[in-house]
Amino acid sequence: MLSKPEFFNFAKDVIGHWASERPDALGLWCVNIRQGGEHRFTFRQLEEASGRAANFFRACGIHKGTRVLVLLPRIHQWWIGMLGLIRVGAVPVPTSLMLTKRELDYRLQIAQIDAAITIPEAVEKLRDYPGIRIIVDGSEPGWQAFDDGIASASPLFKEEPTRADDPGIIYFTSATTGNPKMVLHTQASYGLGHAVTGKLWLDLGPQDLHWNLSDVGWGKAAWSSLYGPWQAGACVFGPDTHGRFDPVQALNILANYPITTWCAPPTALRMVVREDLSRWKFPHLRHCVSAGEPLNPEILTQWKEATGLTIYEAYGQTETVVVIGNFRSQGHPVLPGSMGHAAPCFTVALLDDACQEVPDGTEGEIAIKIKPNRPLGLFKEYWKNPAETEAHFKGDWYLTGDRAVRDAHGYYWFIGRKDDVIKSSGYRIGPSEVENALFEHASVLDAAVVGKPDAVRGQIVKAFVVLRPGLTGSQTLKTQLQSHCKKVTAPYKYPREIEFVANLPKTTSGKTQRFELRKRA
Repeated sequence: MLSKPEFFNFAKDVIGHWASERPDALGLWCVNIRQGGEHRFTFRQLEEASGRAANFFRACGIHKGTRVLVLLPRIHQWWIGMLGLIRVGAVPVPTSLMLTKRELDYRLQIAQIDAAITIPEAVEKLRDYPGIRIIVDGSEPGWQAFDDGIASASPLFKEEPTRADDPGIIYFTSATTGNPKMVLHTQASYGLGHAVTGKLWLDLGPQDLHWNLSDVGWGKAAWSSLYGPWQAGACVFGPDTHGRFDPVQALNILANYPITTWCAPPTALRMVVREDLSRWKFPHLRHCVSAGEPLNPEILTQWKEATGLTIYEAYGQTETVVVIGNFRSQGHPVLPGSMGHAAPCFTVALLDDACQEVPDGTEGEIAIKIKPNRPLGLFKEYWKNPAETEAHFKGDWYLTGDRAVRDAHGYYWFIGRKDDVIKSSGYRIGPSEVENALFEHASVLDAAVVGKPDAVRGQIVKAFVVLRPGLTGSQTLKTQLQSHCKKVTAPYKYPREIEFVANLPKTTSGKTQRFELRKRA
């Protein structure tokens, strides 16, 4: 288990360490895929750039504890800006460019944002914001230019030490109902806690070039684009691809750059395996991981057959680092559909509604033990929301709200969010079980399953299905999908209702918003 020091600052202690130990090793490689051009930084250059950024931010009025909205695409200034803010001791609030002005206004107000950093294309969304305003890759009246500012700033920065328990970063995470919650991490809970993510799950070392497909506006970027890889001394690869995910473009990038490790969400992988994978070779790729939602076993099989590589799934939340995972170095076989074993830094259990541990083979809520010693890698609180915090911290445990089953060999199998589990005619049905069955049908591109209220059964299983391009929904196809599900799952799990839709509601991180579908149902 990692021990928590009294003082910790990721930019100073981790980047500074690699700048001293491996100053000329490449730490960041950003490529503009659409327009061409690239930016490469060694660890020494990253340390110097973070010092320049920190001095510039301080000159702008950003200090220790200042909350800063970071609204940027996957460009090198995101990484330099994040390191500069961390080094100052400010509290970055990374946010997706996909959000509307109304959504941003809520975040600016509830998080009491003191400063904002963005690009010219997003300035209009922040037009009325009265705080410190910083613009990247451009100029705007009333805004301070980031690129000019750091170019003229000194790389030598005089730190004000940050304590390990000082506020470190805030992420907004979707709530089942109501507005998003603010997840507050300390300087150490993510900055040091993600050592287990980078070294154990991502299997990274100084020899690796790691590409995380995720948008930099949500928590997975902290996992796999910032803290995790650099804890392990790996180089982060950051292609700015612009626009919607393009599976062909992603495969071309994997084939044409010396990427050794790749992190991709299930949503992207479902699209990737629909391509003719025999067209590409990945001579450098050695390790692939996925998280965010359960991955259909069929996807694992197709990727393995095409590339010879296993996808190592893991489980965690914006509130945590990796909690459960398939860890290559531990030598456990990857069982399709399983999240793997508990990470060594956590005591994980499955609990019933009375917070008592359930036996193997019984469904329970995933919980992390926090007493007598609170583990590193767990968030501090839902900021400004004591009721929500209290609801998740009960007795000796942090309750995740996710349900799973553990088998006799210590493998965990995800069931679903507490609110997502369907109760039909006395049966408990995990939506991912039915979704996996649907994904195996050749006509299905994407699918989501929810419970619909029913007077007789309590709930029935309803599926929302996105068909592959060129296909049209019909009653005949509905019947075929229902028959298919009855063959590959227990018959009581089949969807009694199927609705064909053009797309599914997703969060900015690519997760399906089942609560929105429950409203429709």
